[in-house]
Amino acid sequence: MNQKNEFGQEIGYPLGDWQVPAFPEARVLEGQYVRLEPLTIRHAHDLFEAYSQDDGSMWTYMGSGPFPTLEGFKNWVETMTGGADPQFYALIDKASAKALGVASYLRIDPKAGSIEVGHIAYSPRLQKTRAATEAMYLLMKNVFEMGYRRYEWKCDALNQKSRHAAARLGFIFEGIFRQAIHYKGRNRDTAWFAVIDKDWPSLEKSFQTWLNPDNFDSQGEQKSSLSSLTRGER
Repeated sequence: MNQKNEFGQEIGYPLGDWQVPAFPEARVLEGQYVRLEPLTIRHAHDLFEAYSQDDGSMWTYMGSGPFPTLEGFKNWVETMTGGADPQFYALIDKASAKALGVASYLRIDPKAGSIEVGHIAYSPRLQKTRAATEAMYLLMKNVFEMGYRRYEWKCDALNQKSRHAAARLGFIFEGIFRQAIHYKGRNRDTAWFAVIDKDWPSLEKSFQTWLNPDNFDSQGEQKSSLSSLTRGER
């Protein structure tokens, strides 16, 4: 809750004993349905094969791609491997033991207590699966358990699928930055979303409820949607 200083001016609430968190270490994040591994060139073949099942539309709002050849994709992976920021992860579907997507931390700012999630590229085989949602949960969980205060999601303001995904995952829309960047020869207005540390306890319960096997019937259909759970908890 905001306070007032000796001049009667409203000022932000005190942070108490909050400490600047450590820079995130690239490590394996293990879930029920997915395992996140630091991206390496050994993931390239599985990823290229999975991405080849897409008609190219998944790359429309990405700064990179599509990749018509394995060699070109390997070159991209090599440029993204081992970096501190962005810090890329391969998303391994545990049922098939195949890498089916990537995601990364970026704009990592320990002093501000802020990290963005981005470069999210889910192949058709990963999209709309429990593993896909759990990957986002694990990345978010890791950030807040490290002591960060803010977790950001940004996308092209015209990317309705990304905006819908952010809302489903519990991110709050914060506005649009006009003419924020340009990519692929065109303008991008950027939509900003965020989850902050005080949101996390209730959101974590929502994720755990949705990911619980009891939330799915014998045909694998969800009983409660994640959107209904995240809205209900806020």
